[in-house]
Amino acid sequence: MRLHVVSDVHGRADALARAADGADALVCLGDLILFVDYHDHAQGIFADLFGAERAAEFVALRTAKRFDEARAMSARLWATLDGDPREHIERSVRTQYDQLFTAMPEPAYLTYGNVDIPRLWPDYLRPGHQVLDGEVVEIGGWRFGFVGGGLRTDYRTPYEIDDEEYAAKVEALGEVDVLCTHIPPAVPELLYDVVARRLERGSEATLAAIRRTQPRYALFGHVHQPLCRRTRIGRTECVNVGHFRGRGVPHVLEW
Repeated sequence: MRLHVVSDVHGRADALARAADGADALVCLGDLILFVDYHDHAQGIFADLFGAERAAEFVALRTAKRFDEARAMSARLWATLDGDPREHIERSVRTQYDQLFTAMPEPAYLTYGNVDIPRLWPDYLRPGHQVLDGEVVEIGGWRFGFVGGGLRTDYRTPYEIDDEEYAAKVEALGEVDVLCTHIPPAVPELLYDVVARRLERGSEATLAAIRRTQPRYALFGHVHQPLCRRTRIGRTECVNVGHFRGRGVPHVLEW
């Protein structure tokens, strides 16, 4: 059995269309849309609406953790547009989802990233796409458990949930062979982004489940340039499978 696993697609429909070549199926761990590109400020929804220069200013404020200033700047920009800002965002997100789900291979097993908008996915899913969140599916005789989304942060991305709700989804999985999440377990070297120079939030509940149940693998994304891409916790191999937008190459899992 051969699976290809991706995360943090962020608009790479071109590479996504080829991501399952040679595999029995694709696993996608979320973050399909691109709102703002921290490396190329001309890319993403924010730049499409307000230009690369404004996007660069917005990124600089967020990188410096000046979140109140970033939100104030964003609010001023949204006020220059006609109509409800949410309508502008949704229209742009839908354009990206249409392209991405058209490119998404079949069969594919998917869960949400923290930058995704789950309520929109049903409008674009194809018959071979199976979405799982707090659920288990058997693939090639192995049990795969999926937990989507992220935890609450100052970035206020679209699909962030409370720690208790996230932990309940992890608990619902029970024992699995492969634990698939968008965010990593709460291990500092897996959470530190060496380019952004910050620690992202990881899940204590996921870490506890790995220690308790010892799946063969724990697969995740979210941290684009991690200090450490893989480590072991007991017998569990923990692997950051992203960042697909930057790499364009899936992680390969064979058994």
